[in-house]
Amino acid sequence: MRIARWAWLLLLPLLAVLGLFLFGLGDLVWSSFAGPDGPGLDLYRQFFARADYIDVLLRTLWVAALTTVVSLFISYPVAYFVARYQGRRDWLLVLILLPWLVSVVVRTFGWIVILGNRGLLNGFLAWLGVIDGPVRLIFNTTGVVIGLVHVFCPFMILAILAVFLQLERALEEASMSLGAGPLETFWRVVLPLSLPGVISGVMLVYLMSTGAIITPLLLGGLRDRMLGTQIYQEMFQLFDFPKAATLAVILTVTAFVVVLPLQWLERRVSRNLKGAA
Repeated sequence: MRIARWAWLLLLPLLAVLGLFLFGLGDLVWSSFAGPDGPGLDLYRQFFARADYIDVLLRTLWVAALTTVVSLFISYPVAYFVARYQGRRDWLLVLILLPWLVSVVVRTFGWIVILGNRGLLNGFLAWLGVIDGPVRLIFNTTGVVIGLVHVFCPFMILAILAVFLQLERALEEASMSLGAGPLETFWRVVLPLSLPGVISGVMLVYLMSTGAIITPLLLGGLRDRMLGTQIYQEMFQLFDFPKAATLAVILTVTAFVVVLPLQWLERRVSRNLKGAA
């Protein structure tokens, strides 16, 4: 009884971290309303009055969406293969998680070596006679998307794999025993039941892609800035903290405009699947 009475003290470290987070978030939002004449919307009006900032915001959302779609198309079959693999599945998980043991900076520089004008890929294509000159694969949107997909694919794979591991193989066997082929079984059984994991992975990768800094900074060009790199520049190069706070608030709001409907969809899909079961 005495242990239960004082158990709430174990939550104090968590409450302290949560309090610091909320304080920092509140200070960030308050800083975005700072102005020479007191609090106001001057910084927000300046942002939406500049076409280059609007282009950076739209490019950020486009790159995040493209990264999410490419990651989904790569991760879904990988997660399905791992879930249905009959051998040592833990070795496959190690291969999936192995990139996390290497710094993002190191992985990004690795892509520069591979995708550069004199990199491995261009050298191999030139050796095959496919190209006459180097193909520009970095310092543009293509390089940024490739780098982000490499960084965030494991998150998508694990989110989908967590759902696949809970699916009974007997459901697929029952579908095929009723006359459905492999494609129909996948379309009518496997895909609907895996949608909660897909939506979770999409939300996770999209949110992280919108706030990416290192990969766009190293693989993107001067015309391919994203809002995360713009925030980095405003804070650490120009030391304009109010403007950086404004960009951060705008980035957070636009990201959640996409994520909140996805959360509602995930809850609805999960509820429908539980009702059907």
